[in-house]
Amino acid sequence: MKADPTLPPVSLRCAVLTISSRRTAAEDTSGDYLCAALKDAGHGLEARDLCVDNPYQIRKILSAWIADPAIQVILCNGGTGFTHEKSTIAAVTPLLDQAIPGFGELFRHLSWLDIGSSALQSDALGGTANQTLVFCLPGATGACRLAWEKILQPQLDSRQPPCNFATAYRKHP
Repeated sequence: MKADPTLPPVSLRCAVLTISSRRTAAEDTSGDYLCAALKDAGHGLEARDLCVDNPYQIRKILSAWIADPAIQVILCNGGTGFTHEKSTIAAVTPLLDQAIPGFGELFRHLSWLDIGSSALQSDALGGTANQTLVFCLPGATGACRLAWEKILQPQLDSRQPPCNFATAYRKHP
């Protein structure tokens, strides 16, 4: 179903965290894409950071954002692949109050349609913490685009029927 254009959209306050031990801010094409996509959809960008793939550094940044009433949605990218450096999911999971299992399942299905069996090497994750939506995506820009266009953009649109995350999880500062 498509968003109802007769309803007024709700702008959400968002943050983007890129997790990589190799990328610099100048090379963060996935973070750039997610920030631009959020802005194009009418959402606000409250914070952006780049962090090494270290569970304690990831938790430090995310914990501050989760506690911040000005941030309603966090999009993380990177550190989700099937490698020895993968720490995003292990870092984020203990911070969640509730998981959204369908997010990772749907992302892997859509990814399978796009890249085939390599999709099972992705640990995409969604959940909530302190009434903040938290999504963990692979670091590849194409994967971020897939997650945004097929799942996140419609679910963060308050006009999306029959239900959406934008109206279900809104904390107010």
